[in-house]
Amino acid sequence: MAGHRIDRITEDIKRELIHILREVKDPRVSDMISVVKVDVSNDLSYAKIYISDIGGIEKAKESVKGLKAAAGFIRKRLSSSLHLRKTPELKFIADDSIEKGFDLFNKLNSLDIPEETDDEN
Repeated sequence: MAGHRIDRITEDIKRELIHILREVKDPRVSDMISVVKVDVSNDLSYAKIYISDIGGIEKAKESVKGLKAAAGFIRKRLSSSLHLRKTPELKFIADDSIEKGFDLFNKLNSLDIPEETDDEN
């Protein structure tokens, strides 16, 4: 039963973080970042937030620096919106999954696959 609670809280944290990150005014934080994944420890003490950027891994790393500087603000806003007994300590990690997704998409588009025709005349 506790697993469902952790999953629910993880999704709540992810949803609220998406809204809070739009309010961060640090110039290092890109407007094109995305929260890819949130991992919360079983005791809700720590949360790893994986951040990806359309501009690539270097832009994501720069955004993570800005988010680390704003971690106190983000944690306070998270605490006020979720009303948890213990608000987890946030650790931001740069992720390149969006960049990998674009590469995979481009590779699939470059394949020469013949289109099938429908011959039901």
